[in-house]
Amino acid sequence: MADYEQSSLEDIDYNKPMSINIWKKMFPFIKPEKKNLITCTGLMCLVAIIDITFPLLLGFAISNNIQPQRADGVWFLLTATALLVIFQAINVHLFVSVGIKAEVGMCRSLRNAVFLHLQKLSLSYFNKTPVGYLMARTNSDTGRIGDLIAWGLIDFTWSVFYCIGAIIAMFIVHWKLAILVCATIPVMALITWFFQKRILTVNRVIRKLNSKMTGAMNEGIVGSRTVKVLVAEKQSLGEYSAITDEYRSNAVHMARLRSLFIPLTLFVGSLATAAVLSYGGYEIIFFGAELSVLAIFLQYAGGFFYPIQNIARIITDIVSIQANVERVSSLLEQDPGITDSQDVIEKYGDEFSPKKENWETVTGDVEFRDVTFCYPGYNKKVLENFNLTIKSGTYVAIVGETGAGKSTLVNLVCRFFEPTSGEILIDGKDYRTRSQHWLHSAFGYVLQSPHLFSGTIRENIRYGRLEATDEEVEKAAAVVHADKIIAKMEKGFDTEAGEGGDKLSTGEKQLISFARAVLADPRIFILDEATSSVDTEMEMLLQDAIHTLLEGRTSFVIAHRLSTIRGADVILVIDEGKIIERGTHGELMSKKGHYFNLYTQQFEKEKEEEMLKSA
Repeated sequence: MADYEQSSLEDIDYNKPMSINIWKKMFPFIKPEKKNLITCTGLMCLVAIIDITFPLLLGFAISNNIQPQRADGVWFLLTATALLVIFQAINVHLFVSVGIKAEVGMCRSLRNAVFLHLQKLSLSYFNKTPVGYLMARTNSDTGRIGDLIAWGLIDFTWSVFYCIGAIIAMFIVHWKLAILVCATIPVMALITWFFQKRILTVNRVIRKLNSKMTGAMNEGIVGSRTVKVLVAEKQSLGEYSAITDEYRSNAVHMARLRSLFIPLTLFVGSLATAAVLSYGGYEIIFFGAELSVLAIFLQYAGGFFYPIQNIARIITDIVSIQANVERVSSLLEQDPGITDSQDVIEKYGDEFSPKKENWETVTGDVEFRDVTFCYPGYNKKVLENFNLTIKSGTYVAIVGETGAGKSTLVNLVCRFFEPTSGEILIDGKDYRTRSQHWLHSAFGYVLQSPHLFSGTIRENIRYGRLEATDEEVEKAAAVVHADKIIAKMEKGFDTEAGEGGDKLSTGEKQLISFARAVLADPRIFILDEATSSVDTEMEMLLQDAIHTLLEGRTSFVIAHRLSTIRGADVILVIDEGKIIERGTHGELMSKKGHYFNLYTQQFEKEKEEEMLKSA
């Protein structure tokens, strides 16, 4: 399903026709760099004027000094030339410096905007969107857009002003030769029009394949351990190679188009030079025309078609990189899925500007009122007409088969998803009448496979409450007995966790994640298989810490290891989105129903495993 949805998104992007409206979406990011871009434009106009002047100086030198073989005015000519060269060098230095500022500034604004928007998107979007796709949008596409807008504008400005200035100068010097040179411009325009559409089509496919490659590479690296365990290196390589083969085929096709386009424009330029030489030579021989005129036109004819080619290249790049603009703007326009109303934002603030003075204290009462839920894009009901009331301070354990709806239940409580119909109330009020940030600040969430950030263990625990002192961080670790493991590490709390916590075992990551949740001091705890990857001795210590921490707090504990939840105030047995049994451990065991069967089967299995270990 995810692949299908992603493919659909790419198809929508790549089938859009070229439109100025697409580029208008970049104006908010161009506007802050307006001053730098205007400065670059002015500097490039000066560069073009100086470039136009040099052939005229050459013609002046031939007419007044070289042909008549005299030295009058040579020093003036040399001084003027030297000053122009120095002034040109200064101009180039300035426009490169300012151009870099404009490019970096736009890339920064775009990347910040994309990353900010990603923070606002709901979990459902990340569930169906590959990481590689998002990385390509954030880094590759924004870089190409910034590069084109900054340097494309600089090159385009120089090229246009040089062409206009050169045409004016040529008509002033010799209008017949000017017509010969200008006659090739329509041919150049026709060649550009013919190739640009084909180049755009191939480039869009290449960008799509580049996104797939990034995603495949990311999966190959992140899942490298699984690939090796399953001995699936050959299959993994084959899947990646299939993408790179398709990429290579399209890249070769692109190269063939460019290999035809560039020589054709050079050929047209060479025809113009040949025409100038033929007709100019004819006029010199038969009509006594000035040699300086031929020299000026050879300079213009030789240099005139480089800016023409430059304009053609930039137009092609604009058409090609529109694909990148389409994808970035599509991401920026992606509906967040779960949003707070404007009234809620005005009162409670948002994730980046919370108005904590208006936040009500969370007690911890939770109620599901006639809740039905389907995952976005699916019609199957995971929960249907679900009702549940949990009083503050209740320790709720949730058990059931895989796919029964356990994780869906807690994701709905956390408002990572919202009910398709019905209401979820926190402290008696629909949680949609308050901000997401208010709600999430009241939760402590410990995942089965917790994610740690690059940095030290101390920094990872401090994510629970950024203003916490070192003493508070260490105290939180001690509460869950993580300090005993951390003390054995070479640098203690200053030990690097690695990317995603890859320098630590799963059990160690869980303990640190638990300490992070403890530091946040939440009113509601969500524990999703939080003790599944620690050894028996550590599990006993952790269970003692859990019971201490959960006292007085509302807690939802998802567990497959049923022996860990015997102390729960209420155990909910979920099957196909419905509560089929509820009660304490003793009450459910005495009923000898579904929970009894699950517990006894698991107990016998664990007993057999212990006997095998001791044998």
